[in-house]
Amino acid sequence: MGDGPRGVEIFPDHFQASTSGVETPQARSPSISCTKNELEHSSSSRSWARRRLKSAASILNLLSPRKLSWVNDTDGQEKVVLSSAEVKSLQSELADLEEREAHLRAKLEHTDEILRSCLLSGYLYMRTRWETLPGEPLPLDDMEVDDWLPRFVVLHGPCIYLYFLSTDISPQDSTLLSDIIEVGPMPHVIQEDGETRYYFYIVTRLGLRYECSSTSKIQVDSWLTALQDKCKLGSHSS
Repeated sequence: MGDGPRGVEIFPDHFQASTSGVETPQARSPSISCTKNELEHSSSSRSWARRRLKSAASILNLLSPRKLSWVNDTDGQEKVVLSSAEVKSLQSELADLEEREAHLRAKLEHTDEILRSCLLSGYLYMRTRWETLPGEPLPLDDMEVDDWLPRFVVLHGPCIYLYFLSTDISPQDSTLLSDIIEVGPMPHVIQEDGETRYYFYIVTRLGLRYECSSTSKIQVDSWLTALQDKCKLGSHSS
């Protein structure tokens, strides 16, 4: 019999907590803390990836006139969705790029053909003048007028062709060699920066005078020699 009321037995050790096989809150805390850290790290990684995608989308929106739509697919990943109008716009841009590429390729092939088949070619500074006809007053001295323009000049076959650029398909102007009646050098000029510029001229039977210049004496001499030979003209001195 215990010390309790009559008819009730008390066993002192019956309600003591067992120390084996039961986890205390202190024992469970490390695993719970680890799980929380993993969840926080995973959530942080997803947030960081989402922010990167949003940042990339904003850059694309700034660089492109069309707006991109971002949606989540079944795997939880974000992807770009384009409307049919945007797809057609992209296809149109690709077609324009292909057309431009074909045009540039044609220019390069044309330039390559010129360089391989022409007798002489190169950039020269040029200006045009009309010769004074009999009975007309002499033209005013316009040596101070800076109207020299760069032209890509090609001596090919029976003509001299003038292009704005070496890649142009069509020439700006052309002159038959049979119309040239005079070719000769002009006095060279030393410019303010100390650079020497050399000149020569071409006169046609129509009275048109081409004045050409270059900083290369070899280039000017080559043009003079080639034109005098092709046009069957004797050499002229300044």
